[in-house]
Amino acid sequence: MKDTLQPGLAFQFKFTVPPTKTVPCLYPESEMFQQMPQVLATGYLVGLMEWACIEAIRPHLDWPREQSLGTHVNFSHLAATPPGFTITIDVRLDKVEGRKLSFTLTAHDGADKISEGTHERFVIDAARFNTKLEEKRRAGRGTA
Repeated sequence: MKDTLQPGLAFQFKFTVPPTKTVPCLYPESEMFQQMPQVLATGYLVGLMEWACIEAIRPHLDWPREQSLGTHVNFSHLAATPPGFTITIDVRLDKVEGRKLSFTLTAHDGADKISEGTHERFVIDAARFNTKLEEKRRAGRGTA
């Protein structure tokens, strides 16, 4: 991590919602999801908030050797957003505690505040992480 990764870092991220990020697309194998409204899915919103944090800190990491993974999300989903709307996410880095990063985020779709909350991420060494993941695969601790 670079010395520039400091609390108070602010960043703004924009994303235009495509039809492929709506509730019916989240789990296409779910018949119930297929019957739901075509609005931004909460699952995609969580990913979008994570993406905004990654973009905010990437210049302050030795990317791609250093990366970050989300470890805690606490977001509301306050309003529905149809495809074609542009979401603006405001990111603020509140704390840097070793490799643990704590953020506050808000998101707006041009008509409504659609989300607010907090997020935690950990900075990882990608090679070390991938080595441990491969060891887990070889040990057969999963079913995939």
